Amino acid sequence: MKVLNLACGQGHTFEGWFASEEDFVAQCRQAQLQCPLCGDATVTKKPSAPHVMRSGKQAVSQVQDASALWLSVARQIMAQTTDVGANFAEEARKIHYGETPERGIRGTASLEETRSLLEEGVSVVPFPVPQVLKEPLQ
Repeated sequence: MKVLNLACGQGHTFEGWFASEEDFVAQCRQAQLQCPLCGDATVTKKPSAPHVMRSGKQAVSQVQDASALWLSVARQIMAQTTDVGANFAEEARKIHYGETPERGIRGTASLEETRSLLEEGVSVVPFPVPQVLKEPLQ
């Protein structure tokens, strides 16, 4: 098993596990690799060194910690909400005004729709989720 440090075209870093170097190259050529944060398929291998252990704890960069935390939160949101797609603004209003039962929803809304919801007092939190999280994970 080969563990590689990878980066997307947007600068996000992540780790990939491959059967071999050839497996990594083949997956890149077939556009099978995507950044888990933004879905960018422009993936490159970063230089890596063996992990250094200090006082029994593995040193991990703050960027990797933040990326892992964001990914964990995104997965929780995906698991605990219903995707209402482009009907997000309409569904959020229905919930806010008690027309439908309260539940966690996610979907898409334009900047204008989001501003309008906030002006009406509807609690919304913009949280961009990459396409890769919207698909089944292996």
